[in-house]
Amino acid sequence: MQNLTLPGNPRYQPRQMMPFFGYDNLYQKVAAVEIATLKTLYEIKVIPDSDFGDLLPDVETQLMAIPTTEVDKIERQITHHDIRAWVRLAQDIIGKKLARWVHVPLTSYDPIDTGRILQFREAYEKALKPAISEVALLLAGRVEKFASQIQIGRTHGQHALPITVGFWLATVLSRLLYNWQQMDIYANSLVGKISGAVGAHNAQLGLEFTSKTDKNSFEKLVLAKLDLKPAPISTQILPPEPLGYFLFSCVMMSAALAQLGRDCRHLMRNEIAEISESFESNQIGSSTMAHKRNPINFENLEGTWLKTKNEFGKVLDTLISEHQRDLVGSSVARDYPIILINLQQQLNTLTKKNKDKVPFLERINVNENACKKNFNQSAGLIIAEPLYIALQMAGYPGDAHELVNNTLVPEAKLRNWKLITVLEEMANNDSGLKKIVDRIPTDVRKLMWDPERYVGDSMKIAIKTVKRTKQTVFNFSQTD
Repeated sequence: MQNLTLPGNPRYQPRQMMPFFGYDNLYQKVAAVEIATLKTLYEIKVIPDSDFGDLLPDVETQLMAIPTTEVDKIERQITHHDIRAWVRLAQDIIGKKLARWVHVPLTSYDPIDTGRILQFREAYEKALKPAISEVALLLAGRVEKFASQIQIGRTHGQHALPITVGFWLATVLSRLLYNWQQMDIYANSLVGKISGAVGAHNAQLGLEFTSKTDKNSFEKLVLAKLDLKPAPISTQILPPEPLGYFLFSCVMMSAALAQLGRDCRHLMRNEIAEISESFESNQIGSSTMAHKRNPINFENLEGTWLKTKNEFGKVLDTLISEHQRDLVGSSVARDYPIILINLQQQLNTLTKKNKDKVPFLERINVNENACKKNFNQSAGLIIAEPLYIALQMAGYPGDAHELVNNTLVPEAKLRNWKLITVLEEMANNDSGLKKIVDRIPTDVRKLMWDPERYVGDSMKIAIKTVKRTKQTVFNFSQTD
């Protein structure tokens, strides 16, 4: 039975990642590199026709299907070396004539590092990219629906200025789009290597597996078959930067999704209650408190990012090696896929459908009454900003901010009045202040009485982000 367990916690096993990182599939890309090498050796007339004829399509299929479990067995019992174990299995499949050419003139990390690059690129293109596209469009739908829904903005956990729910969601969506663009750039910048044991193409040049006009032609020919370009320079391993930047972009995407989780988790608090997760029939919120409706999906979004950013520490730890390579980073790099696996898990959380086939993102509820109630708690005070600026512009001789902060706000809170009410009462008893207040334009004074209008361009930005999302999804679909 095929073992498709993914790296990381067995609880989190997104099926989309199994073709690339499922345990018994881990040597598929090693096989792809080795096959490309054999074909190149034949093209440059190193392998004779009589030998190469054994590389039939069904043989290639068998090579690609060599399971990791079998490689492990040979490694433990015979070779004590993973790639030489794979080579033995490949030689048994490929036939006696061609068997002697398997892995010539490669070092282990030519197929391992290059194969790893193929895994990550394919996992992005075939799994993450379509999932990100789906999440982007679903979130854009939420932004559009709630573009004009008033919401109190919050900074430092306190009521700040009015925004809209759509604007808040658009800030998360915009981060998603940016990180997606970076992921795509770095995925398309990944490179491979067929440069030998120290990176200097020693065997290729010494044994003339090349042409006189292009000393690195063998490496280029092999990688071209895999749709990769060679690194400008490598040691026994690839330079870590291209893959490191790609993985970092995945971590940044994970953080953007975690931002949605954190915001929603706090907005689900009983005293706020602006957001709620859908709660399915028979779902249980607590093992003992039957009344609970816990934000489990939002919590998992943020929790998964915490795991992911700590996984990236392993990438940082392997940015250096001794001289042309040591073995320290080998076992560590086997955990790199966890970053993509965790990101896929987050995306799956947001797109998971219920029994009615409705994705989770569409089932996030916005409580309009709670939004209005929370907004009204501070409606009389949140015009402090435009009020002090208007006073300053109208010629207030002192520090208008100090007037609002030290005088108007305490009085408004004490009497449960709006700031503008307090100001106008003061102006009625102070002719100098009244002249200044009277200079404030009528439209601006009306704004003080209607703080819901003080939302800036929240709605415009929200809709603009929706349009940008649709264009981004379209652009990426054209490059698939």
